[in-house]
Amino acid sequence: MSGLLRHREFLRRVPLEPRYDVVVIGGGVVGLSIAYNLAARHGIRRVAVLERAYLGAGASGRNTQVVRANYNTPETVPLYKASLELWRTLGQELDFNIQFSTQGELDLVHTRDALEVERDKALLDAAYGVPMEILTPDEVLERCPHVDLTGGGELPVLGASYHPPGSFARHDSVVWAYATAATRLGVHVHEGVEVTGLDVREGRCRGVMTTAGPVEAGAVVSAVAGWSSVVARMAGLRLPISTHPLQAFVTEPVRHVIDGLVSSMDLYVYVSQTARGELLVGAEILPYNTYSQRSTFDFLAEAAKRTIMILPLAAKARAMRQWAGLCDMTPDSSPILGRTEVEGFFLAAGMGTWGFKGAPIFGRTMAELVATGRTPELIAPFSPERFAADRMVPDAASAGTH
Repeated sequence: MSGLLRHREFLRRVPLEPRYDVVVIGGGVVGLSIAYNLAARHGIRRVAVLERAYLGAGASGRNTQVVRANYNTPETVPLYKASLELWRTLGQELDFNIQFSTQGELDLVHTRDALEVERDKALLDAAYGVPMEILTPDEVLERCPHVDLTGGGELPVLGASYHPPGSFARHDSVVWAYATAATRLGVHVHEGVEVTGLDVREGRCRGVMTTAGPVEAGAVVSAVAGWSSVVARMAGLRLPISTHPLQAFVTEPVRHVIDGLVSSMDLYVYVSQTARGELLVGAEILPYNTYSQRSTFDFLAEAAKRTIMILPLAAKARAMRQWAGLCDMTPDSSPILGRTEVEGFFLAAGMGTWGFKGAPIFGRTMAELVATGRTPELIAPFSPERFAADRMVPDAASAGTH
């Protein structure tokens, strides 16, 4: 089937039915991955994905496309390792070009404390079969000759960690790939349908209320990233989640200068180069809570300054556009994946800045849970009940953006 015909099929409108076996709230990469896996691996095809705007309108279309597995706890490393393994063949599985490319990830450190954290992380990752190396400053220059080892004269580079499997995938292509594959299997994908409430009676979620009318469901899965607390509240649940904006910008296209990701674990900035030659820059989440997806000049100025400190060549590139996405941050910086105290209501939430990276394994494991009622071992540590049981999975040190 040609790409044009497949795209037309993907856009085909179908009526919203009054009942589905599973309703997935959220038309981003995680929600679509769950829906696809329900149909592809468990034969559950009476599935509806409800997106209040357009597919990928939220965090999925506003991220920086990084895929990796170098995490910092015995629970998160196997989870994201499994996801990275799925990423490598995802394009073939979904029959769609997701523009996956392995280029490596270079994380600079400027303090001895940060260097020790990266050494500990490298040992843990190696124990789980995830490649990660510790580099000297000279070895940093071998990987990326454009790095300023003086850190702009303010923060000299003491070393770096290097994650060879670090990769990229085109975010909107991944969204379309999952949506197209799910649609071919009979899943109904509805854009412009907002969930306004959950039908919870006698401790069970029996469906959703929408702007297009009520829909009964055997199970409901929330996969709405920054709006997780809002949807959970509809079920009478309070989540230990705060919502923060994460911003990024791209420059005008420049000549090829960077392979892979270059980040600073102390400056909280990361830089890559897109296939079009743009320098793509991201930084840490903003400290305040908001549902606004507007980017700010303060971010642009500060992120540009930090970028120039580690990559002076960026000083001559003009910023072209910037954006913001919403992150749902948990107290331990790890996701919430599993069933809730409301029977029939499931959560794929709290991914923070890592939802895109984990989407393939989140979708596969959550679909297995919904279909079979059994919690896969990989996501058992991330159940919502871990907070009340004081079994948190602290993993803020896995990122240079907090």
